Amino acid sequence: MRLSKPEPRSRVRPLAVALAALFAGHAQAADDPMTVTPTVTVIGQTPLPGLELPVEQIAAPVQSATAKDIDDSQALDISSFINRRLNGVHVNETQGNPYQADVNYRGYTASPLLGTAQGLSVYFDGVRVNQPFGDVVSWDLIPKSAIASINLMPGSNPLFGLNTLGGALAIQTKEGRTHAGTSVQATAGSYGRRSVEFEHGGFNEQGLEWFVTANHFEENGWRTNSPSSIRQVFGKLGWQDARSDLDLTLAYADNRMNGNGLQEGRMLANDYSSIYTQPDITRNRSLFMNLTGKHSLSDNALVSGNVYYRKITGSTYNGDINEEALSQSLHQPSAGERAALAAAGYTGFPTSGANASNTPFPYWRCLANALLADEPNEKCTGLINRTRTDQENFGMSGQVSISGQLGDRKNLFIAGAGYDQSNLHFQQSGQYGYINPDRSVTPVDAWADGSQNAGAGEEALDSRVNLNGRTRTYSVFATDTLSLNNHWHATVSGRYNRTALKNRDNLNPGGGDDSLDGNHSFSRFNPAVGLTFTPSRSWNAYAGYSEGSRTPTSIELGCANPENPCKLPNAMAGDPPLKQVVTKTWDVGLRGQLNTVTHWNLGVFRATNHDDILFVADEQLGYGYFKNFGKTRRQGVEAGASTALGPVSLALSYTFLDATYRSAEEVGGTGNSTNEEGPGMEGTIDVRKGDRIPLTPRHIVKASAAYRITSAFSVGTDLVGVSGSYARGNENNQHQPDGTYYVGSGRSGGYAVFNLNARYQVDRRLQVFGQINNLFDRQYTTGAQLGSTGFNADGSALVARPFGAVNGEYPQVGSTFYAPGAPRTVWVGVRYSL
Repeated sequence: MRLSKPEPRSRVRPLAVALAALFAGHAQAADDPMTVTPTVTVIGQTPLPGLELPVEQIAAPVQSATAKDIDDSQALDISSFINRRLNGVHVNETQGNPYQADVNYRGYTASPLLGTAQGLSVYFDGVRVNQPFGDVVSWDLIPKSAIASINLMPGSNPLFGLNTLGGALAIQTKEGRTHAGTSVQATAGSYGRRSVEFEHGGFNEQGLEWFVTANHFEENGWRTNSPSSIRQVFGKLGWQDARSDLDLTLAYADNRMNGNGLQEGRMLANDYSSIYTQPDITRNRSLFMNLTGKHSLSDNALVSGNVYYRKITGSTYNGDINEEALSQSLHQPSAGERAALAAAGYTGFPTSGANASNTPFPYWRCLANALLADEPNEKCTGLINRTRTDQENFGMSGQVSISGQLGDRKNLFIAGAGYDQSNLHFQQSGQYGYINPDRSVTPVDAWADGSQNAGAGEEALDSRVNLNGRTRTYSVFATDTLSLNNHWHATVSGRYNRTALKNRDNLNPGGGDDSLDGNHSFSRFNPAVGLTFTPSRSWNAYAGYSEGSRTPTSIELGCANPENPCKLPNAMAGDPPLKQVVTKTWDVGLRGQLNTVTHWNLGVFRATNHDDILFVADEQLGYGYFKNFGKTRRQGVEAGASTALGPVSLALSYTFLDATYRSAEEVGGTGNSTNEEGPGMEGTIDVRKGDRIPLTPRHIVKASAAYRITSAFSVGTDLVGVSGSYARGNENNQHQPDGTYYVGSGRSGGYAVFNLNARYQVDRRLQVFGQINNLFDRQYTTGAQLGSTGFNADGSALVARPFGAVNGEYPQVGSTFYAPGAPRTVWVGVRYSL
């Protein structure tokens, strides 16, 4: 197998001839005496429980972990664990909160942030938890202490339904029979971090079993004004006998998170813990119920299914710069504005000579314009954006698994169907305000509802949205694995999805250019085929092809017009419909084990997206629009190995990722120095075939080591190394800072972060443990975005009109905004178990 040099347009070409030669070279070894005692791992092929296959018969490099693996890592949550331990995964800390990470695998993302191109599906006990409004994943709603196992299924596996473009994360939760006992755990550490976690499970001879866990987490946060509170409760009540198993799950979460987002590069260099504007508050409340069951019809036949209900209420309260004010004269009130202030009883406002130097954070003109109801509010420097999203999901699915003979060959057949419905109500509003010296925003009695007089030939900003949406998806699926002989196993799979999406605009009903009303439908059959070859118990090979699809969501269908960009999750307008995304994936590789503790894998992959839906950044930070983008491609190499040498356990993995655009496009690029309108102006950039996709690093390295010093005392360390990537807004990879109109490189640098943990088992019941994250206190960034900045270098002054007018327009300073990683954090804990 040969890999060309990692140039921006490098190609990874799996060589079928080389693989065939490698198979032939080992074919005779299959007849030799076996010296390796195999470790048999079985994997479920679908989200629902069913008859499982040995991993050697699955034509993809599946990664698995158990509750013990998660506990040993001492990771804060599931997103942190998979970032530290699973190959090909990295995170962008765009929101600046540990529970709101963008999780990326092979260049595809599962994120809580609207506007991120979602490409991973996440299942929780067989229920897809990607939310209908944007397909986002709220990691804070998944309790880590409830997780029994996870499987990361790579590729566009159609059996995992919609949004499975780059992979699927299947989470199974604990049960009382397998996790019996009681434990209480308390932790405390840096930046006011503290938590209490409780867990209890049990069962009786009548077949009843129960499990409950709760977690309460608080922290002040390492960045300015960034406290968070996480409260999670999970319970499961079940019954089983020799043939049947029935479980009822109930989960509730009520979380409040401050994620203060990206920071401008110069301000970050001046103060690493600083924030751009504040506040940035997200609240999530979720109720989840799931009834699952399975029944063995015989030793070779199993039926399983589930019925679920989920209600999520989310709200945001964000203080932002009012970008419209950056082209205005903000500091000196006019005579009419001074009169309005004086009539309202205000004093102390400037009467002459006010400018950026002596009035760094102006607010008098905003107050005056709020009093003058017939005046536009372009003089208000701040904007409070509020949203509320109410979502209900319910559905059911079922399947039958039959293991038997097809002719004289072993065969496993699984078929099923599902129905899912989502109802949502989304509301958004904007309120003008002024920015304070601490860059918080104080609102005034003026609203961005389009009612202000905008002047001749202008339109006032109307950020209101009041939308009802309903999505219905019907699906049928099947997979069949046939053992051609003792060494060759072939799998054929397919799923047909039909989705109907209905939007109703409560502000502008009836259709038309300004209405969000619309009825959309999407349908597609996605196939998959795979072949595995196991000539020896020490190694096997696989090759697979799969297709997956994702339908546009309500937020994407309502924000697809480049002439009317949205500040997500705010401000949608009627737009032309989007096409669904289709991904076609190839996986080819080898894996094996040298002995019972030494495992290795090597593979290549290529995934091509057709009609990809991307969020294209506009000239204003956080603004943009969705569009179908021809073709994009992610391809690369994955390799890994793990072993144990007495009391020492070691693991190492590496991913080379080449993520590029495969179509030429024109996108918004105002923050980019190569935009067509000139320095500091609004404009577009040309993306060429072969340009690298932003926020996707080329190299990802993971390493971990654990040393059991005594039977009671152990220490461990892990490394996450990620190379640099281009910033969003630098899709053409051509941005160059000039130090005047543009500052910041337009990319984020690579980094390597070490973590250290230790635990000591005092006695049978008591354990103490500790962890140091970012051991060497490295300052690093996990992502970046280009945008216009309204502040000077240290953030002490708001600067409007930094340059003279050009054809009546005022250029702005373009900068690179970064997602900073957390500094060194230390925390210790104690666990008491019964």
